[in-house]
Amino acid sequence: MSSETGPAVVDPTLRRRIEPQEFEVFFDPRELRKETCLLYEISWGGRRSIWRHTSRNTDKHVEINFIEKLTSQRSFRPSARCSITWFLSWSPCGECSKAITEFLSQHPNVTLFIYVARLYHHMDPGNRQGLRNLICRGVTVQIMTEQEYCYCWKNFVNYPPSNEVYWPRFPNVWMRLYMLELLCIILGLPPCLRILRRNQRHDTLFTLVFQRCHYQRIPPPIIWARGM
Repeated sequence: MSSETGPAVVDPTLRRRIEPQEFEVFFDPRELRKETCLLYEISWGGRRSIWRHTSRNTDKHVEINFIEKLTSQRSFRPSARCSITWFLSWSPCGECSKAITEFLSQHPNVTLFIYVARLYHHMDPGNRQGLRNLICRGVTVQIMTEQEYCYCWKNFVNYPPSNEVYWPRFPNVWMRLYMLELLCIILGLPPCLRILRRNQRHDTLFTLVFQRCHYQRIPPPIIWARGM
């Protein structure tokens, strides 16, 4: 792929790409946009070919839409090994996590990797337990880092000519805050991240509130690495 011409016109994923401004709005970890965007890859068996597409909420969450669409396709073969990677603007809610867990239980040959830009209503006990259940089921759940943002930009975004190397450089601090909160969820600790939305100017305020159990269970180097 040439960095001087943008995505090649013969690129089979071109018509399935999203526009740069859409990517920035959906995946900016500082913005609390309600709608969810899903960028996904599917690889069957040991083949190198990868199917890429995008999806958004309809009357159902994108995770449910994906599962229903995948299992209804003629090409879906439950007996074949399948690797799926999701890049989600919001992490799955508790109900979606339950549906994903049931889907994976029915299709043990499917491996799922989930990268998220934000944690959806992360203080809700059901959502927190849902993410823990996914991880216990073998699903990889991680916060998107610069590496994932760069990858998505090159493979899912209809970037302008000469802009392959450009992608939104969101401040690392927001990613680290979500990483720390995800760790609290995995360890079964109370929330440490507080998010306040100011309606007047639509500002979003992120703060950390540690309890004694956080310092006892979270390794100090991890807290220090995040500037805490």
